[in-house]
Amino acid sequence: MAIAARQGGLSQTEAQTRLNLEGFNELPKAARRTPVRIIFEVFREPMIALLLGGGIIYLLLGNLKEALILIVFAMLSVVITVVQEARTERVLEALRDLTSPRAIVIRDGERKRIAGREVVRGDVIALEEGDRVAADVLLTQTHDLHTDESLLTGESVPVRKRQLEKAEDFVPQRPGGDDIASAFSGTLVVRGSGLGEVVATGVRSEIGKIGLSLGTLETEPPRLRAQVQQLVWLFGGIGAGISLLVIVLYTVWRGTLLEGILAGIAIGMAMLPEEFPVVLTIFMAMGAWRISQARVLTRRAAAIETLGSATVLCTDKTGTLTQNRMSVSELRRIKGQARHHSVEPNEKTPAAFFDLMECGFLASGQEPFDPMDKAFHELAAGAMTCDKFADLKTWALEKTYGLRPDLLAVSQVWHTPHQKDQFVVAAKGAPEAIARLCTLGKKDLALMTAAVNEMADQGLRVLGVARAIARNGPLPKAQTGYAFEFLGLVGLADPLRDGVMEAVNQCRSAGIRIVMITGDYPATAKAIARQAGIPSETVVTGDDLARLDDEGLAQIVTTTTIFARIMPEQKLRIVSALKAKGEVVAMTGDGVNDAPSLKAAHIGVAMGGRGTDVAREASSIVLLDDDFGSIVKAIRLGRRIFDNLQKAMGFIVAIHVPIAGLALLPLIFGLPMLVGPVHIAFLEMIIDPVCTLVYEAEAEEGDVMARPPRRPDAPLFSRYLIAWSVLQGSLALLLISAIYFVVLKLGMPTNEVRALIFFSMVLSTIALIFVNRSFGKSLFASVTMPNPMLFRVIVAVALLLTLTLVWPLASELFQFGPLHVDDLILTVGTGLVVALVLAGLKPILGIDGRK
Repeated sequence: MAIAARQGGLSQTEAQTRLNLEGFNELPKAARRTPVRIIFEVFREPMIALLLGGGIIYLLLGNLKEALILIVFAMLSVVITVVQEARTERVLEALRDLTSPRAIVIRDGERKRIAGREVVRGDVIALEEGDRVAADVLLTQTHDLHTDESLLTGESVPVRKRQLEKAEDFVPQRPGGDDIASAFSGTLVVRGSGLGEVVATGVRSEIGKIGLSLGTLETEPPRLRAQVQQLVWLFGGIGAGISLLVIVLYTVWRGTLLEGILAGIAIGMAMLPEEFPVVLTIFMAMGAWRISQARVLTRRAAAIETLGSATVLCTDKTGTLTQNRMSVSELRRIKGQARHHSVEPNEKTPAAFFDLMECGFLASGQEPFDPMDKAFHELAAGAMTCDKFADLKTWALEKTYGLRPDLLAVSQVWHTPHQKDQFVVAAKGAPEAIARLCTLGKKDLALMTAAVNEMADQGLRVLGVARAIARNGPLPKAQTGYAFEFLGLVGLADPLRDGVMEAVNQCRSAGIRIVMITGDYPATAKAIARQAGIPSETVVTGDDLARLDDEGLAQIVTTTTIFARIMPEQKLRIVSALKAKGEVVAMTGDGVNDAPSLKAAHIGVAMGGRGTDVAREASSIVLLDDDFGSIVKAIRLGRRIFDNLQKAMGFIVAIHVPIAGLALLPLIFGLPMLVGPVHIAFLEMIIDPVCTLVYEAEAEEGDVMARPPRRPDAPLFSRYLIAWSVLQGSLALLLISAIYFVVLKLGMPTNEVRALIFFSMVLSTIALIFVNRSFGKSLFASVTMPNPMLFRVIVAVALLLTLTLVWPLASELFQFGPLHVDDLILTVGTGLVVALVLAGLKPILGIDGRK
């Protein structure tokens, strides 16, 4: 590819022609998810469709109450989901930079500031400190140019740029590393200036290629939704089959088709698992709302539950574990005397390091944009007295010597107001370059090298600092013209975010393996991992990874905790390899380089504040406050949701056993029907809010973050849980059936029997609620645990039951006869026996509901 940079730039006509041919310099934007589109997507969900379909069927059968129950819950789920997701889209829209970045281009020989989206291939762009690079450019002129490429490479330290000496030497290069003659779209100029010719815009740029690759990736479907769908079809099929059998048998045995149809409908209502999709939908929607209170947005509600089952959390380093800003961590003299700022932040800096600190400040930019220059300014401002710091700011900058490829050091010459006959020269740069300026002897050079190696092993970026005094007169043309004195070394680090260590420890106690995937150097990655509490014994580099085939990678991903110097496509390989090993993978990140792996992971977690639009669009969860600890909150909530979902599912199965049994018993024994559609509809008015509201509001279990994640292939509804639920329901059915046959034998009127059995059934339902409130706690704890929603439901049930006895119209509708005090005591006793017996069986059988 021939490059011929024209310093006069394109003409306006040429630029417009290329803009028409190649399009604007921007990435294709995903269509905004409007409320109408969200509603359409929600109605395409099988669960919602099943709910609405069930409601329509009941409506056609003339059962208005049951139809309304199903349709109302379906619409409620739709409303909650639409409101939550629409709110998420609005917040994400607000996070985007609505104004196009500006660029200075040379057209028709004149400099013009234009919108970044109007930059075209062939434009000559001027780059200044603080500019966002608008496109991929070949650098034809540079002056001490450094750019921050962390959003592409994950490397927190700015990289040095050089200009291309000969156009024929141009070879397309990838981001990362020093002395590359290219700058890349989306990166930030942190020091110096330059000119460059645009070689790629839009989707043809490096950032654009990453954006395009997202379109080839499929988002992982939520496993839980698929499991619930299977349960619905299984239970629905069984219920439909039994309903048809009841209709046939009733018609054959009793010769009345109408009663057979009513009995079949009652059985179908008793066994139809319409609560399953209701519970899942509302749990997910309410979970999204709850976690939004912690400033975590869920772009897909099911991702919260999936995050709760995560076995591996892949995390970027820069901007995720760290703050993506440099700070001075250590000052060290060549003789070994050291000051560790990260260990002793509140202690006063010793006087022995004052000149080192002062010269580091003087060798930095006056209005710093470079992260390292900012770190020196922060150090000086925090350690010096106000008067001294203010005095330094009055010094006049006489001359600056920038970095050169053959001497990686910066020197600044200052004229002091106190000594007008001399200059102070402050230098900082690569330790070997500063040693060369100071002409260190072999002994001192060996001491410095050992100190540099020791600091580098801690993951620090090490700079040397030196000082020289010059008399008035002509200044040397190069830095080597001064007699520098070596002052010492400065170690800079990208500090951890607050709360990261605690969050990592909680993840590890929860059995979640933390894997760091970064574009930074191995030593830096290991140092940050040690600080964060991530095991750092094994480090695999991008070069190591490139030599591995998929089989070799699959072998090492199960034990490796740090991947360093990793390219974006390699992140994707790592995530894919972990998924292939059966891991449930959560991936965090904020840069464009993280987007493909964010989308490929089971759960992509993007940073909302520092994160890029591409990363947010590719993720399923967005942390608005960029707090790594919020991931732990989401994991905790995900586990709580799953626990409470299991409790609700267990309760649903348990309560449907006596309902179905009481609907079948009269048919089997040739007795009058006890429960009809109206009675089951009343029970559903208890069951539905209990499953969806009461259990959803239950507090988390005490060991929620102290147990390993459930197996990725573990079913939502295990055989163990089914057996325990059936046992609960069978006990309730056994007691109620015993009462039924005894009172019939005693000659109690049918209407009174129906009322007695129905009240016993309702109170047994209340008992089952308390039995299932906790996996491991005692019955006393289950009764005393606060849950305002449960209290409201019980009060409502008591009022409704009272109404069915004292209001003649309701008694007639339910076909209830009067109940006496001893009858009511019997119904209460039934509920108590169910609760006490099951509570006693829990420790005997080792029940915890999660096996």
